[in-house]
Amino acid sequence: MSWRRIVKHLIGVKNIKIKSVKLNENSGDSSSSIYIYVDLYKKDKGKCTYCSKKASGYDIATVDRKWRCTDVDGIPIYLVYTIRRVNCPEHGIVVESVPWALPDSRFCKNLEMTVTFLAANMNKAAIAKFIGIDWATVGNIISRVKKTLEPDVNIKYNNLVHIGIDETSYKKGHNYITTVVNLDNSTVIWAHPGHDKKVLSSFFDCLSPDQLASIETVSCDGARWITYCINKYLTPSVRCIDPYHVVTWANGALDEVRKTAYKTAKKTFQEERKKQIKDEGKPKRGRPKKGSTRAVDGSKKILNSRFALWKNPDNLTNNQEEKIALIKVTDKKLYRAYLLKEKLRLIFKLDDIEDVKEELRKWLSWSQRCRIPSFVKLNKAIKENYDSIIATKKHHISNAKVEALNGKIKQIVYRSRGFRNIYNLIDSVLFFCGGFKIALPNR
Repeated sequence: MSWRRIVKHLIGVKNIKIKSVKLNENSGDSSSSIYIYVDLYKKDKGKCTYCSKKASGYDIATVDRKWRCTDVDGIPIYLVYTIRRVNCPEHGIVVESVPWALPDSRFCKNLEMTVTFLAANMNKAAIAKFIGIDWATVGNIISRVKKTLEPDVNIKYNNLVHIGIDETSYKKGHNYITTVVNLDNSTVIWAHPGHDKKVLSSFFDCLSPDQLASIETVSCDGARWITYCINKYLTPSVRCIDPYHVVTWANGALDEVRKTAYKTAKKTFQEERKKQIKDEGKPKRGRPKKGSTRAVDGSKKILNSRFALWKNPDNLTNNQEEKIALIKVTDKKLYRAYLLKEKLRLIFKLDDIEDVKEELRKWLSWSQRCRIPSFVKLNKAIKENYDSIIATKKHHISNAKVEALNGKIKQIVYRSRGFRNIYNLIDSVLFFCGGFKIALPNR
């Protein structure tokens, strides 16, 4: 086997001519580089870098261009080729295509696939140090690989049946991106910075009338901007509000009652404390003597009962069960709010749709006359979204896959240690959550 054939296997490119190989040793330090001078066959020269079609030559280059290959034992390897520009009828004046690199890239394909594989498991700072490239270059490489593996983004919009729409935060929660998920294969098919009806409308504008007609259900929360876009572009009956969000609304209403109960209990404790000090004097530091009494701060029990009120009764610890029992005796209003939340949660556990409708009707009647403002407000919200809630149980649609992918997106942001370019983040989300298979070179 000739040394030229070995070099071709080493860099992962076969249809080229190896002219020479030079070792560049730096006298100032121990670092060195290998430069491989190559040439293309006549049939591969003069092609457009974007469409790979033959084009007429525009000029002759006089400067060599180099591309970084995968290192060997920590030694950087570069491909050197005298490239020229061509005049493509479709794309204009561009550089000619080379088989070892993607368009607009100074890295070989094998190196970019390696960086993309590492980016799925490591942070960008570690990758930049390991490969020897700039931190921001990692995001640009991911974007290039994603565009190469998915040249036509409209293909994934075909045959959409069940989709999920949600927003997730990034950059310390001050910014949001809107994501659309194909619930049938659990992949993110669209993402864009922002979360309003203008942003979501840009997604539906990308779809053809046939693609819009194929959508049967849309799983989402009760956001008005999502409802507006569904009513504008789709049949309103396809909107489904996940039970998770409805129970979250109930937990929010319950927490409002808890906060009010805490303030009331704390005020009562302070009044009792002042009265006790006035009658018995200020107590000394340390343990109280036997037979002495001290006001008990019941507000602390209520304050620390937030998680006990949110959790399912089956998952309560002994301490949390005692807190619920104390609330049942001391605060009837808070306990009634707790029962309302639990009743609503159990309704969505039912399988028969008629049972759900009947139990939900009873719950709406109860919450209407419960004399708790936060649950009366929740009653109105559920009545407004009644059809969407029932549609969720009818079609057995869940937003769990969307929420799981939101968690994966947050892991991407955290693992990458941030993004300078928001569109590099979008490409990373679409790539790592889009069902693409990343393979290492020669594996």
